[in-house]
Amino acid sequence: MNAEAPVANAAAPRAERLRITEIFHSIQGEADAIGWPTVFVRLTGCPLRCVWCDTEYSFHGGQWHDIEAIEAEVARHGARHVCVTGGEPLAQKRCLVLLEKLCNAGYEVSLETSGALDVSAVDPRVRKVMDLKPPDSGESARNLWSNLEHLLPHDQVKFVIASRGDFEWSRDAVVQHAIDRTCMVLFSPVHGKVDPRELAEWILAERLPVRFQMQLHKLLWNDAAGH
Repeated sequence: MNAEAPVANAAAPRAERLRITEIFHSIQGEADAIGWPTVFVRLTGCPLRCVWCDTEYSFHGGQWHDIEAIEAEVARHGARHVCVTGGEPLAQKRCLVLLEKLCNAGYEVSLETSGALDVSAVDPRVRKVMDLKPPDSGESARNLWSNLEHLLPHDQVKFVIASRGDFEWSRDAVVQHAIDRTCMVLFSPVHGKVDPRELAEWILAERLPVRFQMQLHKLLWNDAAGH
């Protein structure tokens, strides 16, 4: 008796895909990997609309790519560091798959995320660089405070500061939640809103256990578009 033949028109399994705005090779401009040659994978889409956002072009459009094709493009650049960013990369569920595969391939992987979406399922090998949004961002109500429970020592929490009020809010958040006892805390001035020297002086005056940072790519290339 012959075995039953396979159905000829059965659909083949679809490859896992992500909508990508761009993949490019540059110098990492922020967080603890600052200065390293890095491949950036910028996913399309973001549910937030921070008033100072410098990557609004990633909110819409983009092209669908198989994760295997993304991995191949990353490998082509020959860098050790990979940064998955956006937009908000976690807005696409398969971002978690990409992060895991990049880690499995031996890369030093970081994830730039807004702090508004759950980070609990992110591969623990990934360095999460997670924002907490101060009031002047217009999106502080979206902060998912439970994310603080899922931070690891190699992660970082970033506060992007546009005013003295933002600074005081950020200072109080660090102290109230003892964030510096879990991971590195980064304070960064909004380009054109707070003088970097002034922010540095506020940090020193308050003796805060935080790391001041400026966006290196903007210093190198006067790059207001984010890369």
